[in-house]
Amino acid sequence: MALSPAEQLAHSTVRIECDLPGGELGTGTGFFYSLNRKDGQHIPVIITNKHVVEGASKGRFILTLKDHEDNPKIGSHHAFEVHNFHALWRSHPDPTVDLCAMPMAPLFRAVQQEKLEFFYITLDNSLIPTSTEIEDMLGMERILMVGYPNGLWDSVNNLPIFRQGVLASDYKRDWNGKKEFLIDAACFPGSSGSPVMLFDVGGYQSKKGNFFGSSRIKLLGVLYAGPLHTVEGEIKIVTVPIQQKAVAVATIPNNLGVVIKSERLLDFEKVFAQTAEQQAPPDARNDGARR
Repeated sequence: MALSPAEQLAHSTVRIECDLPGGELGTGTGFFYSLNRKDGQHIPVIITNKHVVEGASKGRFILTLKDHEDNPKIGSHHAFEVHNFHALWRSHPDPTVDLCAMPMAPLFRAVQQEKLEFFYITLDNSLIPTSTEIEDMLGMERILMVGYPNGLWDSVNNLPIFRQGVLASDYKRDWNGKKEFLIDAACFPGSSGSPVMLFDVGGYQSKKGNFFGSSRIKLLGVLYAGPLHTVEGEIKIVTVPIQQKAVAVATIPNNLGVVIKSERLLDFEKVFAQTAEQQAPPDARNDGARR
């Protein structure tokens, strides 16, 4: 069964549920990503923010099962639980970067114990825009964010929510000197870890005014924070929260999100360079998103 680009993106993300201290439940977004090794092998991992999984004793991934022809069985999914959750994630080598990666081997083991198989699509470094592609961007492209805002998702079909917006800062420049950029989109709790995509299907215009009839799908970055106005009028940049609980209204979001540039994902290849045991089993799906 051929999947459209949007359908592939839907199956590249995963809802993450965390058991947090004090009995609280946190939800966030992760996505499947394939790291390259120097020996030509690939390491399948799940990417999210460090603050999503911090302090979590247990975690659950809601995964869509697949049929005997390797197609997704929409409406048939299972929650796979992983213990010692926080310890399984590898932090980005730069402690100031709110990213972490979990090798999928523990998840594969949990799946095999249930004697089930699940369907997923991996993103990879071919989706990270090159310097030439970045230079040719207009500066205010439309973006697509895929995730689980406020913990919401299509629970019957196990599908994420798509949100559209635009770049709020020039992607060619590093926002405030960091490998980050801004988007103008509604960023709610649970959106932490959402992939932010350049998603032009059917054609796009370059900075020089040329129109290209081909599609352009690129992984621009990973959402992690957003500015809030406090009741005193102060503006603060805070990580997108994950707890699903009622709180007093003391801050006002301004529909901006701070996103870590996707090039920072390449740093994980060094982190996992010496890890040989974290390979996917032969029957695991590791196609990468088709463009």
